[in-house]
Amino acid sequence: MKALTEVISIGAQTHVDALMAKLEAEFYLLQAEGIKIDLEETNSGNFTFIGCNIADYGQCDYTHDDTQSIFKHYVANIISDAIIGYYEGDLIKEIIQENYYYFNEDERKTINRYAAKYTNHDDNATGEYMVYQIGRKSMILQRVLEYLQNNNELVIEGFIKFRLKEYLQELQEAVDRAVDDFMMEREYKEFIRLLKYFVEIQEPRVDKVHIYMDVKGVFKLLDEDKKPINNDYLDGFIVDLAENEINYEDLLISALITIAPKEVVLHFRDTVKLSSVVSTIKNVFGIRAVNCIGCDLCKQSSRI
Repeated sequence: MKALTEVISIGAQTHVDALMAKLEAEFYLLQAEGIKIDLEETNSGNFTFIGCNIADYGQCDYTHDDTQSIFKHYVANIISDAIIGYYEGDLIKEIIQENYYYFNEDERKTINRYAAKYTNHDDNATGEYMVYQIGRKSMILQRVLEYLQNNNELVIEGFIKFRLKEYLQELQEAVDRAVDDFMMEREYKEFIRLLKYFVEIQEPRVDKVHIYMDVKGVFKLLDEDKKPINNDYLDGFIVDLAENEINYEDLLISALITIAPKEVVLHFRDTVKLSSVVSTIKNVFGIRAVNCIGCDLCKQSSRI
């Protein structure tokens, strides 16, 4: 049996149980390689310290120095994983609370949800944000390894505050982007509310409007007989729909608001790429907007 007297002590105020569970699970894997780690938990004020000691490495083929290096890498990896997995959510909430305290509780929760997407803590987050998370993990791991070269005690909360300034700045930027998203969403909702109001107060000028996109990628508006909309219905509107084509989403929405039809039928073959305009039309017109299940116009509609 060979043992090392060096002990790495990890201190924390929060997430202690999760941290201990992770240490036990990771060190169990290390034991399969012939390195046994003992864990000892002690309390000091508001902090809990978990002592990690190499109790035996006699069953492995590593030298004393190699064993010590492997041990520190395991500890550093566990700490960096814990910071990303357990502490990052708390840090984001603190940043929101400190810098955006003027939003109410529900608004802060929405901002937190957006920030979770940018930090890859959201189920719908894309691979792009996973790459950012891996980058943060790599940076934290390197900082922890550097620290453990000359120190045997690390308090996680203090380490984050004083040694991970760059990491905290990345979280701040993620929150700032989340706030921008939130403000844009709020403005969009207000925009939709006003459009719905305009539609509701107007008398419908036609019973039904068909919308499709031709092979050139421009929108076309047709009446209930699937003929070009009569310009008389668009008195004062800048686009002559009987003669010209609409190729901008905002013009399409403006035309629909002006006409205020009782029913809007969408003949789009690719609703994914047109999700923005489809969503706006459905939000404004509600149950009056329906998708066609397939007709000649749908066949003519471009897939863009």
